[in-house]
Amino acid sequence: MSAVSPRPAPGAPDPRLFATDPHMAVSMRGLFKRFDDKVAVDGLSLDIPVGSFYGLVGPNGAGKTTTINMFTGMLVPDAGTASILDHDVWADTAHAKRLIGLMPQPDQIFTTLTGMQLLVYAGMLRGMGRAEASRRGADLLAAFDLTESANVMVRDYSAGMTKKICLATAMIHSPRILVLDEPFEAVDPISSANIKDILVEYVATGGTVIISSHVMALVERMCTHVAVINRGRVVAAGTVDAVAAGEDLEERFLQLVGGRHGAAHIAWLDGGENGESADADAVVAATEGGAR
Repeated sequence: MSAVSPRPAPGAPDPRLFATDPHMAVSMRGLFKRFDDKVAVDGLSLDIPVGSFYGLVGPNGAGKTTTINMFTGMLVPDAGTASILDHDVWADTAHAKRLIGLMPQPDQIFTTLTGMQLLVYAGMLRGMGRAEASRRGADLLAAFDLTESANVMVRDYSAGMTKKICLATAMIHSPRILVLDEPFEAVDPISSANIKDILVEYVATGGTVIISSHVMALVERMCTHVAVINRGRVVAAGTVDAVAAGEDLEERFLQLVGGRHGAAHIAWLDGGENGESADADAVVAATEGGAR
């Protein structure tokens, strides 16, 4: 289908030169976004296959969250286009958003609702009846080990529990694509394992999971595909094995984005006896000097 895109910003690539791939879960061409004088996303193009477990990785400020906000319809780009299962994100925004489950951040939910109330509210926003939203909410609370906290206000949840209820709100309408920004942050190991099992089963049914994460070991273990983003551009993309190129993914990531440097030498930072005695001598000298 043809894409309707915002007018290109000066110096940005013209999206009319590119066509999104209708067979992809998400297809992006020439996405460009500037905030004042800073270019956050610089002509980014990427295809995410249906049924993949796709990791988006990059250093802080690389443009990952801005990219997610654009292809999910939360932020209008200055240029470029994106489609969700062949539905243009900005020409057919309502339909595209129905296909996506976007995990909210903890500061984006109503924490004065109980866990069950929040899930029912999320379901009804998606057009469900109260009874169906309640039934699905109960299933999700059980899956995430939150049944005992169903009637507790979310503001009284731990950080890990809050992360889980945020993920549950993204799943209640059974979306075709789940988009998760740091889904395992502050989640305990047992809950993390349960969430991983749920996501793996979801992908096995034909769903697509897109996660943004800084944890390379997790991406390497869970994801089928990965894209490395740096300075608003894709510097590598493909299967995890292809991007890793026979190396540990974290090491390959560091090679691609750079920025690693040798450990700075701090003269006073000495974990051995020399450091301890030098520090003690300095304290004694200062004490004696003050006593004179």
